[in-house]
Amino acid sequence: MRPTCAPRPFHSREHTVKDHRRLGRDLEIYHSDPMIGAGLPLWLPAGAAARHAIEEFVREEERLAGYQHVYSPPMAKRQMYERSGHLAKFADDMFPAMSDDPDDDAEALMLRPSLCPHHAMVFGSRGRSYRELPVRIAEIGGMYRAERSGVVGGLSRVRAISLNDAHVFCSLDQVGAEVALVLAMCARIHPALGFAADGYRLSLRGPGAGYLGADADWARAEALLRDALVQAGVPFEEAPGEAAFYGPKIDIQVRDLAGRESTLATVQVDFAQPERFDLSYTGRDGSPARPVMVHRSIVGSMERLLAHLLEVHQGAFPVWYAPVQLAVAPVGEAQDAAARQFADQALRAGLRASLSLDGSLGLRIREASQRRVPYLAVIGSREADAGEVSLRLRDGRQLPPMPHAQALASIRNAVDARTMGIG
Repeated sequence: MRPTCAPRPFHSREHTVKDHRRLGRDLEIYHSDPMIGAGLPLWLPAGAAARHAIEEFVREEERLAGYQHVYSPPMAKRQMYERSGHLAKFADDMFPAMSDDPDDDAEALMLRPSLCPHHAMVFGSRGRSYRELPVRIAEIGGMYRAERSGVVGGLSRVRAISLNDAHVFCSLDQVGAEVALVLAMCARIHPALGFAADGYRLSLRGPGAGYLGADADWARAEALLRDALVQAGVPFEEAPGEAAFYGPKIDIQVRDLAGRESTLATVQVDFAQPERFDLSYTGRDGSPARPVMVHRSIVGSMERLLAHLLEVHQGAFPVWYAPVQLAVAPVGEAQDAAARQFADQALRAGLRASLSLDGSLGLRIREASQRRVPYLAVIGSREADAGEVSLRLRDGRQLPPMPHAQALASIRNAVDARTMGIG
């Protein structure tokens, strides 16, 4: 018989404020191992569960906004990145070429530093008509940066990056509406994840060479982005010299606990890549026309996003993407069967549920609190006999016993609503 003790209030004390690296270790979100290498985190089951829930949410939002999802390989021939301009600009940040024939550079493969060349090839894979535009292509795909070991850390700066990326191919007169759509998606998705932007930045071309494209195209792209920000009614600052090498961009900035600023979401207007990849569509008059390429990321990389969310919520994620949404704890061994039945019902209801059996009830309640589990279902002899559970909430509240179906419906409603609270 397991020892039992009087249950303590669930989440009865405030947790110490921690950075994402400490939280990631304490909550078993990810793991770094020198055998794998710096900047190459292992996503543990808890982190993978949270990440999967967020990815599915973002994909569905993109689908509803007219995006088509693709998969593309994380590498390509060297000539791909020569044509895109990435090799000339980012050679120091790219991993060396791989080839079984060192004398044949044409066949050498390179890990990609960006997804945009692959998406350009998706658009160019067949003929397009103006009636199809805009073509919106999205992917959560891997890319790689050869960051120095001294600058990588936690999830905020890594070498293997899982980017929420998309590229819109449209006509010039559609660019403004597409940028506005991206800003609206950010305004809808970010609150659902539980954070707000710390600032908007219009990143412009700076002095000097190295930027692709004509001056007139840059001026037009900068004006389009500036107008979109004004129309959205958000305050922003202009930052000359922070543009991408192929075009200006709107960067949505966030800050970590140390006050360091980073870009989490971005939208960019690019006239250069369609030219370099010779992309075209058939215009209204039947002649070839060049599309404009709008690059955008709603939540940035999954690594940086989870680092930010860990610190924002201090690991107490909203119930809809909490790694474990419901822990089920029988008071004693006599209630194990009832607890297993309820946990199985929760799994079939689409919830992430775990069965907590080892140790005293007080210990299991403390463990659920330390793991920031939103709901703890305690089943004693009375609840087992009545087919009920007593729900304890992460914020310390305890609900009266209720039937299994009612408890699951309550949790399911909280998940589906994607609100920040529980209960």
